[in-house]
Amino acid sequence: MNLIALQVKTTEDFSKNLEHLKELIIKCPKNSIILAPEIVLSGFCYDRMQEASDFSIIAIKQLQELAINKTIALTLITKKDEQFFNTLYIFDKQKIIHTQSKIKLFPLGNELEHFAAGDKEDIKIIEINGLKIATLICFELRFPELWQKVAGADIILNPAMWGLKRKDHYETISKSLALVNQCFVIASNSADSNMAKGSAIISPFGNVFKDDEKEIIVQKVDLDEISKVRKYINIGLKK
Repeated sequence: MNLIALQVKTTEDFSKNLEHLKELIIKCPKNSIILAPEIVLSGFCYDRMQEASDFSIIAIKQLQELAINKTIALTLITKKDEQFFNTLYIFDKQKIIHTQSKIKLFPLGNELEHFAAGDKEDIKIIEINGLKIATLICFELRFPELWQKVAGADIILNPAMWGLKRKDHYETISKSLALVNQCFVIASNSADSNMAKGSAIISPFGNVFKDDEKEIIVQKVDLDEISKVRKYINIGLKK
């Protein structure tokens, strides 16, 4: 199994962003779980929210087609009942298998003024090809009560647009999430100039594989490591 964190810049050209993302996904090996940064196709384009949500409809169809022998996850700006959401999509076997919208909106980034919060019940562990997968979106990493909702997952995804000034926070919390839950974490952060990068694949034992200079961080992992760590240091999690 290959776990992959993409670490890319987002331009103002939505179509260019999508084409670049597709190129990277095609380069990724088969049998991979691929995570892209938070709203990687549009960024926080508050003056173009309707345009971004319309473009998401186009992007969903194209990304769905690429999910043949790869699992692809990313968040997109979506619209429902005249409200905009930051919504995670997970594609597998060319189907949409899970969605959840960000519930903890970042106040320092004016998200509360432009997005509606999602439903807390949508944060849950789902099963993909026998693996238990869960997602926390960017700022949601900071909330201990949400860690309880993903406890027991084999792999936790975190798509992010985490600022450069809080780089150490992002890397420390991401590693802690893997250690506390004894699971793999895929942390995918933006490579924009004001963002922290720090994208990584983190093992259940806390080993961090990252490279701030790369767009594709890939690690071939042994999923048996989850059960080995949970048996070695038994804190009540089961595999």
